Amino acid sequence: MTRALIFDCDGVLADTERDGHLAAFNQMWREKGINWQWSLAQYADKVKIGGGKERMSSLGQDDDFRAVYSVPTSQDEWWETVTGWHKRKSEIYKELIASGAIPGRPGVKRLAEAALAQGWLLVVCSTSAISSVQAVLYHVMGRDTAAKFAGVFAGDMVKAKKPAPDVYNLAAEKLNLNPADCVVIEDSRNGLLAAVAAGMTCVITFNQLTENEDFSEAAIVLSSLGDPDGEQAIVEQNRTGAKPAGFLSVSDLDKILVS
Repeated sequence: MTRALIFDCDGVLADTERDGHLAAFNQMWREKGINWQWSLAQYADKVKIGGGKERMSSLGQDDDFRAVYSVPTSQDEWWETVTGWHKRKSEIYKELIASGAIPGRPGVKRLAEAALAQGWLLVVCSTSAISSVQAVLYHVMGRDTAAKFAGVFAGDMVKAKKPAPDVYNLAAEKLNLNPADCVVIEDSRNGLLAAVAAGMTCVITFNQLTENEDFSEAAIVLSSLGDPDGEQAIVEQNRTGAKPAGFLSVSDLDKILVS
């Protein structure tokens, strides 16, 4: 049996949605002289749309946005505009990650290294672009640990983004994984639905943007992965035999997988 621990990226490896992507979107618009900024509440709604270009494209139907920007009538021209914006936004985002301004979430590196030591395969499956995902992975895990990941699969590798299961199906296919032997760590309902649709067991570690979402299909819901000598994980929902004592361990993963 090959067990795999699969991490989502944004909101799981680090709190990158609030402190990275949102900040980068808003800086990009300021640079381009567009009188538009997403508030945290607005962005919490937009993160339900998989993919940064798709989130910006949805502004084409937003009356408030159209009041400050002349959206092209041609869909091809609009998508070309959004793609250009996204390129600059991604550059800003990677600069933020490289600066070290966004720390990894509690317990992520600890659990990854412990799972590696016990023979688990480590994987990342995200809706973000591959370059952005790799930047976060290297920053949070360090290059030595990141190099031991079996695969990194991103939104630009599949036709449909989460909540579609495509990126998880791709990982299972490329790495010859049995979905029943995979534990996915997600932070959003879209990610949860994608993992469940792929036949995988899902652990949720919610954040400020996703804390009020419906996670009823999750095996276990935690405030974070927790650290023995740091932030303690609070269990919000548990349908497994695992009983995390302040942090999620590899032993807990084994119990979650067989529950």
